[in-house]
Amino acid sequence: MLKDALIDVLTPQERSELYSAFDMIGDIVIVKIPDSLTSKKELIANAILRKVKPAKSVFAQVSPVQGDFRIRDLEFLAGENRTLTEYREHGCRFKVDVAKTYFSPRLSTERLRIAKMVSEGEVVINMFGGVGTFSIVMAKIAPCSTGRPCKIYNIDSNSHAIDLCAENARINKVQDTVIPLYGDAAEAMVRLRGIADRVLMPLPEKASQFVDSAVSGLKCGKTGIVHYFAHIKADTKKAAQGRGAEDTDLAFKNYQHSIAATRVVREVGPRIYQIVSDVLVKA
Repeated sequence: MLKDALIDVLTPQERSELYSAFDMIGDIVIVKIPDSLTSKKELIANAILRKVKPAKSVFAQVSPVQGDFRIRDLEFLAGENRTLTEYREHGCRFKVDVAKTYFSPRLSTERLRIAKMVSEGEVVINMFGGVGTFSIVMAKIAPCSTGRPCKIYNIDSNSHAIDLCAENARINKVQDTVIPLYGDAAEAMVRLRGIADRVLMPLPEKASQFVDSAVSGLKCGKTGIVHYFAHIKADTKKAAQGRGAEDTDLAFKNYQHSIAATRVVREVGPRIYQIVSDVLVKA
């Protein structure tokens, strides 16, 4: 789509050098521009504003996702110079600051998949909850026919993300279900020990370091579910799925567990895949 939008402003050779994928979060477009096209970045950005609706701001991503908050450096190129936007997904509305918080629209399918697994009355802990996207989609979709809504604890160490999570919960009228908790995930799990039916670990870069904390949150003596995310190096998607299951088994080796499913969420780099395993764990 991006290359098609730039057919009038770049030569065929230049378009071949351009990354075809870009992120559109609300009305903000984030693109990666190769060094060879740096001199034309404003031209590219203005073409995007003309051709891509409803884009109102264009930023270039100038660093990978990095740091404890998983934030990427952005360079303003065209349109409205602001980083706060509203994103809609699965009937939910989210305020997102693309410069101060981590957010990926490419996890939309995964958010819906997990939300549909949540049963009425479950207690869920989202260890790396960000602005509340996973948590709020779960709260909106989980069944509640008997008046027993699920309870979802949304932990994050980024104060900007937690503030937006609280606002997003109010916007979507799930503030009684989604509970934002500011702080380190491992420290927060000490306070939440033994209360959860389900734990999410959507931090593929570091999830393996928090397995003990995740399992500690599950109800004692019962089998709970941990959604474990990881990055896997592999030559193919099929190979990544197999290696992802092996990585998960290794991560949970100290616990009685079984893997209900391992799936590839997306490719995040050359021969690097993000996987998620649904792990049944006896706490």
